[in-house]
Amino acid sequence: METSVLIVEDEVAIVTMLRYNLEREGFRVYSTGDGEEAVTMVKEYHPDIVVLDWMLPSMTGIEICKQIRWHQDTKNIPIIMLSARGEESDRIRGLDVGADDYMVKPFSPSELVARIKAVFRRMRPSITEQKLEYAGVKMDLATHKVLRNGLEVHLSPTEFGLLRYLVEHPKRVFSREQLLDSVWGHDIYVELRTVDVHIRRLRKALNYDGNQPDIIRTVRAAGYAIDGDGESL
Repeated sequence: METSVLIVEDEVAIVTMLRYNLEREGFRVYSTGDGEEAVTMVKEYHPDIVVLDWMLPSMTGIEICKQIRWHQDTKNIPIIMLSARGEESDRIRGLDVGADDYMVKPFSPSELVARIKAVFRRMRPSITEQKLEYAGVKMDLATHKVLRNGLEVHLSPTEFGLLRYLVEHPKRVFSREQLLDSVWGHDIYVELRTVDVHIRRLRKALNYDGNQPDIIRTVRAAGYAIDGDGESL
């Protein structure tokens, strides 16, 4: 499953350079040079990270960053801000509004890739590894084996993909549409209720003996999350 990056930048040359370098590293890349479209794309595609330019024609990166942080569904998405403004006060302002990192133009694309990987290591340490672990669930991505509290859990490939996506984004609530796009893919037509069916099967598989706490949280009118601290709502 590819890790997705949204580039919000109006300079075509920079977008082209970043797309080439990120896709070469295995990232799925979306891009836009319009601030309002960027906010819409964050909600629609729910990228794993946003690379955000400060100076945009329709809306500043500062305002976009605020909007991403304000919405419940997007507030935990990592953001790296790009800017020609290199003063300490500008860096502080960018970080204060919610950016996770700040890079001054001009910059090396290889450094940006390294910064992205560093953000993932800080916020989601398991994304660069072959194994995931959360709330007693261990996933081996190479062998597709899943253990919960030491006992093997048998999942279909789709259920494995669904669990992996949730574990990679713990406690984040995803709508059915977002799960369909991220797990099944944008080009495949699947009914929304299919997500409910697979969530139900996933719950049943994880609760193999009937005594395990339910870590798949249902949020009414919003979607699903994996949450080791919470219960189904």
